[in-house]
Amino acid sequence: MRHRARVSTFGRKTGPRKALIRGLVTNLVEHGRIKTTLAKAKELRRHVEKAVTLGKKQNLHAQRLLLSRYPNQETVSTIMKDLAPRFKERNGGYTRILKLGMRPGDAAEMAFIEFVDYNGPKEVPEADVKAAAKEKKALTRLVAAKKKRVRKLQGEARRVLRANAK
Repeated sequence: MRHRARVSTFGRKTGPRKALIRGLVTNLVEHGRIKTTLAKAKELRRHVEKAVTLGKKQNLHAQRLLLSRYPNQETVSTIMKDLAPRFKERNGGYTRILKLGMRPGDAAEMAFIEFVDYNGPKEVPEADVKAAAKEKKALTRLVAAKKKRVRKLQGEARRVLRANAK
């Protein structure tokens, strides 16, 4: 019976479920917005909101508690140094869930979960995009030239081995 049960198990045992939640929290803190199933998003919201509220205390005990729950130093430092000050004036409700509809493969309901002040990925200036494309093209040429040299050396080595074998 699941009377008053507070945790969604996702059909997993305790260890894999904790690993799933840790991974989701880490990804949400790192990217600001992730796409997942609605059930996972609702469960994730509980954990992220508690983590941000704990991070707002800005003391060593809170940091150690967060590290024990989410053993990733970058995630904890982002919560303590970035998220907590951003939501300093807000009493809860740091995330929002946007429903997306059904996933084609298995008809699972999908959703975005994001922080309420999420603005999307930052736009890259067009000049930077062109420069990156140029670098990629040059790198592709270098890789192709290296492969050609390697093939030539391998062919020569085969010829020498065949000549010595006779």
